[in-house]
Amino acid sequence: QGDEVLDDRNHEIIKKSLQDFKDDKEVDGLLFNYRHFYGSYDYVADARGWYRREIRVVKNKANIYSYRDAQGFRKGNNEKLNVKLIDAYIHHYGWVKDPRAMQRKQEQFNKYWHDDEWVDQNILKADTFDYTGIRSLQLFNDEHPKVMKKRIREKNWQFDHDISHNQYTFKDQISQLVEKMTGRRIWEYRNYRIV
Repeated sequence: QGDEVLDDRNHEIIKKSLQDFKDDKEVDGLLFNYRHFYGSYDYVADARGWYRREIRVVKNKANIYSYRDAQGFRKGNNEKLNVKLIDAYIHHYGWVKDPRAMQRKQEQFNKYWHDDEWVDQNILKADTFDYTGIRSLQLFNDEHPKVMKKRIREKNWQFDHDISHNQYTFKDQISQLVEKMTGRRIWEYRNYRIV
């Protein structure tokens, strides 16, 4: 995806994983962890609706194809891929734009899936995108990939979020509690099978 960047500190992990699983017939691809940035380069979304993992390396097989707007992949007759989870990150920057550019993106994006009447009725016509509708974010206290450093320095808008006002749905709270106790995230969308 054009708005995703590999964490360059993970190159060796990725190369080793490619070597380790290239001949393993049970493995169709590699599963990466995600950081979804929102509003600015300083915040990552942490509500349960944001996928935390996705396939970003697949084997060159004729039966593997992109799935759901290329978010992930499937094989054969809509089968999930068998993947290995690797300790590597993708930084997703699709929700980090100047609020004016983000508003234009939302208007244009919805025209791919809906007619003009639907867009006029459902997409607020505004000069800038309203970033305040997010339920919960966390401060990002790590490094961005090197390729992003110049872009981050040149950011020309301000976005702040008070994390003390994060709102978690009851379902999110239950999921967080179960994950804390068991290490397993319930109700998570998984477009893959970890092997």
